[in-house]
Amino acid sequence: MTDGDDEVFRRLARLDARLDELGTIMVAFSGGADSAFLLTAAVRRLGAGSVIAATAVSPSLPATELAAARVFAAEQGVRHLTPNTFELDRAGYRANGARRCFHCKTELVTTLRPLAEAAAATIATGTNADDARAGFRPGIAAARDGGAVTPLLDAGLTKSQIRSTSRSWGLSTWNKPAAACLSSRIAYGIPVTLRGLGRVERVEAALREVFRRHGIGVTNLRVRDLGGETARVEVDAEHVITVTANADARAAVLREFEAVDVDPRGFRSGSMNEALPASARDL
Repeated sequence: MTDGDDEVFRRLARLDARLDELGTIMVAFSGGADSAFLLTAAVRRLGAGSVIAATAVSPSLPATELAAARVFAAEQGVRHLTPNTFELDRAGYRANGARRCFHCKTELVTTLRPLAEAAAATIATGTNADDARAGFRPGIAAARDGGAVTPLLDAGLTKSQIRSTSRSWGLSTWNKPAAACLSSRIAYGIPVTLRGLGRVERVEAALREVFRRHGIGVTNLRVRDLGGETARVEVDAEHVITVTANADARAAVLREFEAVDVDPRGFRSGSMNEALPASARDL
């Protein structure tokens, strides 16, 4: 056993202690690696009867993610709620300013709160220790303001520790790529609409099919709507040249957009934030 292993075990013990304090929890379950890990950890510690998974259903959630979340929750044997959320009814969300995620998470917690209260449960998110150090994360603040707790963060668990422990537990999500909501693909200042969300989802699905047919092992993919009918495709850096040269990939994007380029820097989580002035992050 290494010192690193010792630290992980200490943090897992802190997570168990935190879950014991909470008793019954409702995990805001996106189906990603972090929330899947939290859901599993809670079931292991508290039992399936004391854990509820809640996946918010809206146009910003890809259908494939909802399907995967259903399967995972069923495997854990927990009650799985899929309430509709209405981010698009919030002007601040539609405007797609720097604090879009604040409005999104406010809608999420507002929707989940009465469901959690009815079950005498505490809402918990999969926020981890790395997220808290990542800088501009208005959604984290909104969830906290709404009364949600962060057991993984409280325990000090990092993304790499969550993935390595998930792997040791045999979770299929241990190496699942980050899958931010579809609205994160739309450049700040371009209004979020049903049409915009839909076409980004369709293009990403079409590209995945192209990559499958051509044997291109892309893991991380984002189609960014830059406005003016222009899309930017981000893929893992090692696949940039191959994807750029692939005519079928280009055609898949141009069915929905008028122009496309492949970012030569490759995939970067949260790359849309790079265009934000520092002042905007304080709004």
